[in-house]
Amino acid sequence: MARPSPGLLVSVGGGLGYSPQSMARVVVWEWLNEHGRWRPYSAAACHHIENVLKGDARGTVILGQVDPQLVPYVIDLQSMHQFRQDTGTMRPVQRNFYDPSSAPGKGVVWEWENDNGSWTPYDMELCVSIQNAYEKQHPWLDLSSLGFSYVVDFDSMAQTNRQSQRRRRIRRRMDLAYPLIAGSIPKSQSWPVGTSSGTPCSCQQCLLVHSTRAASNAILASQQRRRLYGGAGGTAGPGDKTAPTVRQSNTFAGTSLWSPMVNVAGGHHNNIAVGRGGNGKVETSGMNFPCSSALVTLSANHTLMINGQNNLNRPGTQRIVVSTSRGAIPAGRVPALPVKNLSGSGPLHPALAGMTGILMCAAGLPVCLTRAPKPILHPPPVNKGDLKPVPGVNGIRRKTKKKHLRKGKNPEDVVRRYTEKIKVVPDEDCTICMERLVTSSGYEGVLSHRGIKPELVGRLGKCGHVFHLLCLVAMYNNGNKDGSLQCPTCKAIYGEKTGTQPPGKMEYHIIPHSLPGYPESKTIRIVYDITAGMQTIEHPNPGKKFTARGFPRHCYLPDNDKGRKVLKLLIMAWDRRLIFTIGTSSTTGEMDTVVWNEIHHKTEFGSNLTGHGYPDPNYLDNVLIELSAQGVGEENLIY
Repeated sequence: MARPSPGLLVSVGGGLGYSPQSMARVVVWEWLNEHGRWRPYSAAACHHIENVLKGDARGTVILGQVDPQLVPYVIDLQSMHQFRQDTGTMRPVQRNFYDPSSAPGKGVVWEWENDNGSWTPYDMELCVSIQNAYEKQHPWLDLSSLGFSYVVDFDSMAQTNRQSQRRRRIRRRMDLAYPLIAGSIPKSQSWPVGTSSGTPCSCQQCLLVHSTRAASNAILASQQRRRLYGGAGGTAGPGDKTAPTVRQSNTFAGTSLWSPMVNVAGGHHNNIAVGRGGNGKVETSGMNFPCSSALVTLSANHTLMINGQNNLNRPGTQRIVVSTSRGAIPAGRVPALPVKNLSGSGPLHPALAGMTGILMCAAGLPVCLTRAPKPILHPPPVNKGDLKPVPGVNGIRRKTKKKHLRKGKNPEDVVRRYTEKIKVVPDEDCTICMERLVTSSGYEGVLSHRGIKPELVGRLGKCGHVFHLLCLVAMYNNGNKDGSLQCPTCKAIYGEKTGTQPPGKMEYHIIPHSLPGYPESKTIRIVYDITAGMQTIEHPNPGKKFTARGFPRHCYLPDNDKGRKVLKLLIMAWDRRLIFTIGTSSTTGEMDTVVWNEIHHKTEFGSNLTGHGYPDPNYLDNVLIELSAQGVGEENLIY
């Protein structure tokens, strides 16, 4: 593409956002990453946030409703923070504005190729600058003035690191335009909002927030009454030099969280420090926050200023941490409130810790926050020369095979193969049609097959369960018609069961890294790749498109005898098209998408924060049981 104009060195002196005097502008919601950079949400997510904002300006945005990859995340519009429900991680969010003619207004997204071969969008201000230079037909763009040592070359569609000279591909694609709004721009997006509007959300997280707020208001109101009217351990005498001055907060609607000029006296029990020096501490009677009493004691040189949402707006991943120690707090330190692990065995549930962090910061309390642990999804980079084949396993790649045993197998032949007729019929129900076995099949008149009379009853060979033969024919016709039967009572499989997995490929190799719990073994990495396509007659909605989210998917096994055995069986399950199917996602609710098919995989390499990683000493045994339930057992292996 010829671009005769001179290259462009970006100026940071404005022009990225939209003029506040204009009546229309594009809204882009962004979150602050651990490097202090504001990263944009997708256009679809921003539309969703704006819709929630219109309905309830202090509500909760569930991001998983619009993007399956954001299932754990919610946004609290009152505190302007993104909250991850499974880890308690919080990040600030902001609402930014751009010209309708800029990149977000046109739905233009600029992306760079990362080390995994997938595409990462640029920060929105960079995207706007790149699109502006592209439209003006500049041959290149220098991003150094925006804090990045890169030059973007539009002719080769690549970015070059000015220091290392490393080149990466870039691309420009069209997406949904960001939401357009009209009216005056709010002076600050870090509101607390005033009175609540609409019906409160009934989800567990919101109930936790409301209960924590109500408990805090009641606790502090009780302290105020003790101060004004007297009470055991609740009055600070004239000579008490530890009582701070606490001022009114306008953060919450309804009952005030703090009353004007209240002197709060000392307490007892577990300590949580607030403030920056001295021996300041919030003391609670236990870790069950909604039910415990809380008193604040600070040294005389502390004045606690409650001024809204300005204590969490710091770069980086943040999470509240609670200390159960009764020891003294070193001067000048704010101790941490640790959430020990994500399985719920720590001193404080992660969700409660996150909500408590939002509450305390909204009240103006400085809280010591620690960086939340991140799941280690992938191993360190591996050179292609270090990838080795798995011993005892032929090849390194499999492609989906066509359906097995489909041609020349009519239903009557399949049913007759696996059953035997019985003369003495038991007086019990057929579990398929729910009619008595001594009567005709419930499919009489609905289904008719030559040689299969509605009153005939047969027994399955291996398990011995008894059904109408016509009912077994009907069940076979409603299945995959692959020449196999599965007993509806005990799930025993007759023949070779195959599934409806869409076309794709499976790769497997050994990488020179160890999984947690298997320090002496290398790792078998499995890579599944399925692309979106059209459903066929074997799928739920023939002729309708299906999606394939999150591919390629990387899974991991230890490179030991049992791990190799599991790999061989997984290859067999892949050939039989049993690993995936098309259905409704149990996590996102999305329909007509590729989902796992009851054979669990480990997709987290170096940790087990999501429950899909290592160490897990029972995983290999469990997955062997799941494979056997699909008819892929150890007896199928050829040694």
